Parts: sequence; structure tokens; C-alpha cells
Amino acid sequence: MKKNLLLCKSGKVILLLITELFFSFAYLLSDELSVKKPVEIQGSQVIKLNSSITGQEYVLYVCLPRGYEDTTRNFPAIYVLDGQWDFALVHALYGQQYYDGFIPGAIIVGITWGGENPDYDKRRAFDLTPTDVGKPTDFGNASNFLGFIKNEAIPYIDSRFRTKRDDRALIGSSFGGLFVLYTLLKESEVFNRYILTSPAWNWDNSVIYKYIYEFSNTKLKRQIRLYMAVGEYEDVKGFEKLKKTLEELKLDNLEIETKVIQGAGHSGAKAEGFTRGLQFVFARPCIDLDHALLKQYVGEYEGNDGSRVKMEIDGSKLVAVFPGGMRINICAESDKAFYVKGAFFNIQPDLDRKGNVKGFKIDQYNGSMFLKKVK
Repeated sequence: MKKNLLLCKSGKVILLLITELFFSFAYLLSDELSVKKPVEIQGSQVIKLNSSITGQEYVLYVCLPRGYEDTTRNFPAIYVLDGQWDFALVHALYGQQYYDGFIPGAIIVGITWGGENPDYDKRRAFDLTPTDVGKPTDFGNASNFLGFIKNEAIPYIDSRFRTKRDDRALIGSSFGGLFVLYTLLKESEVFNRYILTSPAWNWDNSVIYKYIYEFSNTKLKRQIRLYMAVGEYEDVKGFEKLKKTLEELKLDNLEIETKVIQGAGHSGAKAEGFTRGLQFVFARPCIDLDHALLKQYVGEYEGNDGSRVKMEIDGSKLVAVFPGGMRINICAESDKAFYVKGAFFNIQPDLDRKGNVKGFKIDQYNGSMFLKKVK
């Protein structure tokens, strides 16, 4: 009996050990597999470029927009500095703002540094600063880096993808924000939309003011929008000085909007700052139309599903009134194109040969519909 009891106990111990080893191995295998399968952004691609200007390798992260398969369409490009950190962030923010109708479809291009195990802190400090502060191997390569973007990265993207050659945005924060501002002041024609948060304006005894002074007599050939933001817990006083200096330039074709983001610090200002920046630089006009022009659209309309909506005039705008009393303001981008702010809702009047309104064609995120005028 004692021998059998010992065997029984030994068997239980061995079984327990085998069970523990099995689950430990399964856990380790599962953990190993999870490490080896990185999360990827669907539809993105990685491109390596060797620059003859800087002598460095760079990596471009590219994500194409919804609808890119339509070969008749071209898209603006959004270039994101510090792509190793901010490409995924901007991609997510872009998706949200696109869904809400604030921005058009766009090609996103993140720029980062290549090579084996790049030291991002060191590389960005070198490429994103305009002066070397007595350390030419560590800082002050912004001019050459801008040359790489202007003369190598952008031409490459333009040649490979269907971009709008006259519509580009540049986004950056901290040293990246300094570089965005430097780009505007030195090569304003490269981009027409600039978004920056928490710029290092105090770099090299605030050398940025020297560039602002040089920029003050610039004649801008096209409309440029600049958005700047800073966190509440940063040097707001310094930011306000920078804002005031830029606004006092009063340059034709330069629109500026700024914001102090409450409850945010240096890095935390990026999410809201980039969001508000995308909304501002891509904002569509919402113009007032003549009452006589709007009057032709007044009436009752019926959708494909039998639902009804009334169009009324409120001041110089159209308003859609739904059963139950809900009212939605409709913005006029032109006399032939309308939209709803904060929603993917693009509206185009459909006229007969005599110019009478037959209804509205409506383009939504998940499809299209037609509202027929019935009264």
C-alpha cells in the first residue's frame, strides 16, 4: 500500500509538472509570436531614399487615401515630420477628420531617418535646427534637410503617386515645429498649409525672429494658412510674442490661427493641435448667398427611402428641417456646391435644362443618395 501510495503521489507530481511546463511553453510561444507580429497601418508602405544633398538615408511612410483607386482623381499631400513618432498619430487624426467631413482625401507622407538603429534624438536635432550654435556636427542642418524635402522627397512622391502639385501641408512639433516655421519663412512656396505645435522658438537666442524680419517683405503668390498651438503648461508668454510678431506682418495671402491648449504640456499638445490645425488649413469656405438665389431651393424633398426634408432660408443660408423639428445648417462652398459642417455630407443641386431645381445629389461617407424636390 505504501509503495502504491508513493507511486500515486509521484504520478500526481509528474502530471502537475508536465501541465505547468505545457502552459509555460504555450505562454512563451504566444508571447514570442505576439512580439514577432508588429501592428501595421493598413494600406501603408515604406520607402527608403538616399539623399545626395544631406548624404543620409531617410525613410518615408506613405498611406494612400480612400478612393485612390479612382485614377481620375489627384490628392493633396500631408507631410509629417518625425514620422517615427507622429505618422501613426496624424494618420489616426486624419481618418477622424475625413470621416467628419472637415478635410478631403489626402496622401500622408511621414518622414523619418533610416540606417541601422538610427538615433532619432540626435538626427532630428541636426536636421531640424537652422543654426549650429557652435556645434556644426550636432546642429544646424535645416537648410540641407529642407533641400532634401523640396528637391528629392517631394519630386519622388509626385512622380510615384497622384498628388496635387500645388497643394501640400507640412506638420511638425517641437524641433519639428521650429522647422515648419523655418520652411514657411525661407521657402514659403513649397507648401501652402503649415501646422505646428510647441515650436522651439527660443533656439539660438530666438534666431527665428531674424528670419521673420527677412520674411516681412515677402510677396506671397498664393493663399497660405498657418496654424500654431502650444500647451497651457509651456511658455505661453513666449508663444504669444511669436504669434503677435507674425500677425503684425499683415501679409496679403497669409492666414494665421493660434490656440493655447488647456490642460496640455509639450508633447500632449500635439493631438488637439494637429486636429485643430488640419481643420483650419483645409477649411472650406461658407459663403453668404443672395436670397433670390437661395429661394429656388426652398421646398420639400423626398429621399429614396420615402423620408422627407424641407429646405428653408435662414438669413443668407439654407437650413434643412427634418420631421420632429431638427434643423441642420447648410454651408455654401459656392452657388453650386453645399455641405454640412462636421459631417461627411456633400450636396450638389441637380437642375433640368431650363435651370429648374429637380433635387439634390448627396455624397456621404458610405454612399450617395438623391433628394427629389416634390413641392
